[in-house]
Amino acid sequence: MNYIFYFLIVISIVAGAINGKLEDVVNAILQGAELSVKVAFSLIGIMAFWLGIMKIAKQCGLIEFIAKLIKPITKRLFNEIPENSPAIGDIAMSFTANAFGLANAATPIGIKAMEELQHHNKDKASASNSMCLFLAMSTAGFQLVPATVIAILIGIGYPNPTSIIAPTLLVTAIAFVSAIILAKIFQKLWKQQKNGGKANV
Repeated sequence: MNYIFYFLIVISIVAGAINGKLEDVVNAILQGAELSVKVAFSLIGIMAFWLGIMKIAKQCGLIEFIAKLIKPITKRLFNEIPENSPAIGDIAMSFTANAFGLANAATPIGIKAMEELQHHNKDKASASNSMCLFLAMSTAGFQLVPATVIAILIGIGYPNPTSIIAPTLLVTAIAFVSAIILAKIFQKLWKQQKNGGKANV
């Protein structure tokens, strides 16, 4: 990524020099650097406020309550692991934290869920179906409130930063459902291929 940005900067400077717009390029670089500092500082207060609200929600039991509500769905999706496994609760907690923008809280919970899934994994050398499904769902990143994006929009002075909520909810929901469907399809295809390979032997 560093090489890509370096390449873009060099190309911009060269193109500006050729077209006699080098001064405009330099001014744009300086203005961009100034804006990035302003956005970074504006993020501090906004993110501190939002994370504080989410911390209160977690301590008062709201996050755990929502995790319990979606636990039946989690059991159905991860039907290869026992219902009484701690991984079920950890997975539900991880998704709930991610949905409310608590990425810092979701990361250790997600790692713990992966460790629990590994306990139920018969082949320790490769990821199980449940582990792949959990990774796909986590990568899709379903979010109810995109706190970071809202904070950036506020930082750059966007007039209506909350307008991003509905599109983000729609896009992440589609990505989330697509990840589940594709993971389940590939599980069946891999199972058929594996069984077919054993039959040929």
